[in-house]
Amino acid sequence: MSYIIAEPCIDVMDRSCVEVCPVDCIFESERMMVVDTGECIDCGACEPACPVDAIFPEDALPDQWQAFKTIDYAYEAHGVDAVNTMVREYLEQRTAG
Repeated sequence: MSYIIAEPCIDVMDRSCVEVCPVDCIFESERMMVVDTGECIDCGACEPACPVDAIFPEDALPDQWQAFKTIDYAYEAHGVDAVNTMVREYLEQRTAG
């Protein structure tokens, strides 16, 4: 299991989570921070450090932000460009709906 960074991080990108991560598994994308789910050790240090409450244990991710599970997992599999594309698509769908 991993921690997931969700919508509240978009365009905030406070790096407090990066500073407390013991394995350096949080990275910056174009509009938000993202967890490398393959590197995350599920320690939870990042969650209380986030000033906008955007970080959740994977199994506690709110329903409205389930898309961010896919987005964070995409970082490990496909890199930051995939994350950037997926966040843009998420925001387009949110504003269209």
